Amino acid sequence: MDRIRSTDDLDRIKDGVKDALKLRLDGGRGDGTATAGRKQVLVCGGTGCVSSGCGDVRSALMEALRVSHTDGEVDVVTTGCYGFCELGPIIKVFPGNVFYTKVGPDDAKEIAESHLANGRIVDRLLCRGADGAALTVQSEIPFYRKQVRVALRNCGIIDPERIEDYIGMDGYRALAAALAGKRGDIIEKLKAGGLRGRGGAGFPTGMKWEAAMKADGGEKYIICNADEGDPGAFMDRSILEGDPHSVIEAMAIAGYTVGANQGIVYIRAEYPLAVERLKTAIEQAEGLGLLGENILGTDFKFNIRLNLGAGAFVCGEETSLMNSVQGARGEPRDKPPFPAQSGLWDKPTVINNVETLANVCPILLNGPEWFAAMGTEKSKGTKVFALAGQINNVGLVEVPMGTTLRDIVYDIGGGIRGGRAFKAVQTGGPSGGCIPADFLDLEIDYESLSSIGSMMGSGGMIVMDETDCMVDISKFYLEFTADESCGKCTPCRIGNRRLLELLEHITDGAGTEDDLEELKSLGEIIKDTSLCGLGQTAPNPVLSTLRYFYDEYEAHVREKRCPAGACTKLRKYAVVPEKCVGCTVCAKKCPVSTITGEVKQAHFINQDNCIKCGACLTSCKFGAIEYK
Repeated sequence: MDRIRSTDDLDRIKDGVKDALKLRLDGGRGDGTATAGRKQVLVCGGTGCVSSGCGDVRSALMEALRVSHTDGEVDVVTTGCYGFCELGPIIKVFPGNVFYTKVGPDDAKEIAESHLANGRIVDRLLCRGADGAALTVQSEIPFYRKQVRVALRNCGIIDPERIEDYIGMDGYRALAAALAGKRGDIIEKLKAGGLRGRGGAGFPTGMKWEAAMKADGGEKYIICNADEGDPGAFMDRSILEGDPHSVIEAMAIAGYTVGANQGIVYIRAEYPLAVERLKTAIEQAEGLGLLGENILGTDFKFNIRLNLGAGAFVCGEETSLMNSVQGARGEPRDKPPFPAQSGLWDKPTVINNVETLANVCPILLNGPEWFAAMGTEKSKGTKVFALAGQINNVGLVEVPMGTTLRDIVYDIGGGIRGGRAFKAVQTGGPSGGCIPADFLDLEIDYESLSSIGSMMGSGGMIVMDETDCMVDISKFYLEFTADESCGKCTPCRIGNRRLLELLEHITDGAGTEDDLEELKSLGEIIKDTSLCGLGQTAPNPVLSTLRYFYDEYEAHVREKRCPAGACTKLRKYAVVPEKCVGCTVCAKKCPVSTITGEVKQAHFINQDNCIKCGACLTSCKFGAIEYK
């Protein structure tokens, strides 16, 4: 394609793909049974579906179409993530917007032969409602009903490796409008829209850009923070895999606004698919003149390069990230000065995370009033969450700020696995807190989470049920943050290690009530005295569980008992006499010979010698071993 120099050139490319995109957006206004005319099959190509075999599904589909001589009538398109990772691999068929789940290679062959060739929907591959009824189209599925996609607007619709698809969705139109207007107007729109940073404490994006715009220093930089390190979080990765141009365009707009000509995407190397698609997108944008010199016929120039991180959690903190880019150790520094005044190589630097940047273009195109109409008074727009843990519908969800936890966990997430009781949800990753069932009707925004001892963070949301031990959960997160500490400041380096030791004593059955007091006081000290956000928030899981689940800590310390049965060293294994047939297998498997009993007689476990290994439980075929 020729170099794009104006909005007329964007219109020309959009016209070339409008019919294909229109079919995907309106579903073809059919019932999925039409066979005449050109059809489209969209195959989810996000990491979740890739890992569950979408490549084999696509290959099987292409082969089946070739054999049936219908390949010339069907376009097969690889898209980004649909969000419903629990049901992957996912494919959609148009016309009709038919939503197929858990598709294997043999299923793909059946879809080609039955649906695409003969117009018969494969009912068994459809999602099911609570009543067991088949749900044909995406909008019928409860997982999607309360979602509003802004940051994820193009994921699952466009081919992320085709810039034409992105332009067809009004891509680079916001950049064209920005270059034709005043820099200050862009900032005012971001302020009026109320966009706040989606990667941490929620600092207003417009204010950050304004500070960098007003800063002296000649050369300036734009950095996209794609170092998504929270366990269970994959929001930023999915945006980069499914809609990389939305981030590239927003970075260029940020560069024009603040007066920067160089952008850097700092992304962890273990995101290979996101890295590859970013590289492709950058090359395409450069080839069309949307990056580089004289962008869209103006004198504005802007370039983007990738910087692969080694996966250190602390490099998600902006000053550590900049040190890493500069080739130094990933360690934080004191603030102020803030990066907007003195950042990368001591130059003014804007750092936004992926999701924040993905919201910029929709605000500029649709107007700040549109964005501000969603959300709460102080937290505008939508937020993407990665639902994981003991939840039926694992995946990515995007909802307006102010949506309740109950709506997310039960209406979207489908409730708790196995019908068990909801116990808590961890928000904000290792830096967040554990929220108990008492707050299920809490409206989620920055302020509400902070008020109960948690935080928004990047959007990880790990759900726990009655089988989870909150003391053990705290230990899990402290193990992570203690390992990820850069070691620069004493409170984080030593304090968090000490917190971890105390939790290990408690879960091992060696804890005392003095340990509980020390946990709280030490946690508060670390929170108040650590150098950066990692150390300052690391005690949050401990402090929040002490606040809301103190009875579990007391049971561990006073009764030497884990109410959830999760702490193995506090388990008490016992034989259920009514179920024991005296087969002697458990006695033979016991490594310390603490199980006694005659053949064909109920056996007995001597608790004084039991080492809590669980060998008896796993070896018994009659369910005669229980633990408390």
